Amino acid sequence: MDLFDYQGHKAAEDTRPLADRMRPRSLDEFIGQPHISGKDTLIRKAIENDRIFSMILWGPPGCGKTSLANIIAHETRSEFVQISAVLSGVKDIREVIEKAKQQLNHFRKRTLLFVDEIHRFNKSQQDAFLHHVESGLITLIGASTENPSFEVIPALLSRCRVITLSAHSDEDIVRVLHMALSDLERGLGKMDIRFEDDALVHLAGLADGDIRSALNSLEMAAYHALKNTPGEGADRQVSLSDLEEILQKKALLYDKSGEEHFNLISAFHKSLRGSDPDAAMYWLARMLMAGEDPMYVARRMVRFASEDVGLADNNALIVALKAMESYRFLGYPEGELALVQAAVYLATAPKSNSIYLAYSEIKDAVTRTGALPTPMHIRNAPTRLMKDLGYGDGYKYAHNYKGGYVPQDYLPEKLQGQEFYHPSERGYEKIVTQRLSAWRDLKRELKSKRSGDETEDI
Repeated sequence: MDLFDYQGHKAAEDTRPLADRMRPRSLDEFIGQPHISGKDTLIRKAIENDRIFSMILWGPPGCGKTSLANIIAHETRSEFVQISAVLSGVKDIREVIEKAKQQLNHFRKRTLLFVDEIHRFNKSQQDAFLHHVESGLITLIGASTENPSFEVIPALLSRCRVITLSAHSDEDIVRVLHMALSDLERGLGKMDIRFEDDALVHLAGLADGDIRSALNSLEMAAYHALKNTPGEGADRQVSLSDLEEILQKKALLYDKSGEEHFNLISAFHKSLRGSDPDAAMYWLARMLMAGEDPMYVARRMVRFASEDVGLADNNALIVALKAMESYRFLGYPEGELALVQAAVYLATAPKSNSIYLAYSEIKDAVTRTGALPTPMHIRNAPTRLMKDLGYGDGYKYAHNYKGGYVPQDYLPEKLQGQEFYHPSERGYEKIVTQRLSAWRDLKRELKSKRSGDETEDI
């Protein structure tokens, strides 16, 4: 179906995209995110009491950030203003502030400002909000797909509450698709088209948690079916095979929230650990072609680099992180090769789980022994009082000694002498083994000498 056919069918209807028409109008229509829409939740109470606070809505695309902002606007008595950080600058912000002052002075009405993609504002642009958010002139609702801790200035972030939204489940998306197909007013109900259940499940899987993407695909497929089955009373039914042909994306056996998801990621992880690059590439392709989130796979490789390669190859973690960054920069499909490159590197790298085992043992020791006191000689002594109390006494500055090492205890007294990290003889860890062995021998010799001196004194 070409663009002109598509637009011709839509000319007699609401020209807004289906995803926009189907936005929820109240929290009761808001699908998913029960921590937001559920009974007695913070957001629901704030809306019901008309006591909206400044907030940053953080979540992936299509999770409901803009819809939630619109619901807040419709169900509260504030003046609602919406801007996009992509299209707006400091001048636009100042205009909003001036209008907010007029609303407050003339009508005693608060202004609710919704900033889409707030993470795209630079520091000076975000600074422009600061005083007015603090004074209460505007109530700020920012939407961001990026972590606010990194993208929003601390001063503004401290004046807002971060509300985290997650990607929608496939079940939630299928539910929304059913609603769109049956809705006579805003949806596709008048088209009298039926999608088979497995077709809707496939649509939901391709959307990767993004309701907007799912509704866009549904609308395209529906108009394609309408074009190919003209006439009143025609059997307008879309099967899974029809949908695969329309979208040109074949459904693979894969359930991102079920057993097959865990089977494939397990097979991928074990292939990396087993140093089989061919199998690793195969399972990686299976996941990506079935619609798995590439960033999920990238995160698992970053974890693998520390858990299963560790210091046997110092570059493994760097390669995994660079592959993640490369995919984020290039996107689909160009970024896939960066993930494949990382998978092959990790599969062929020397392996060591020494770091993983050592940290597990240390966590057990912390749980078992509790908060043991820091030895006095390695405590910080920034004040005169602390120095008088003995903080830092006896500390030996390693750079003042031959080889940059001096035998000294750093663990709490109860754990002194215990060794948690046992590097392997593979890759770079072979060098680490030699260094640690020499240092530990020196420490044991010093302890043995001290023990002998104490015996002579007795």
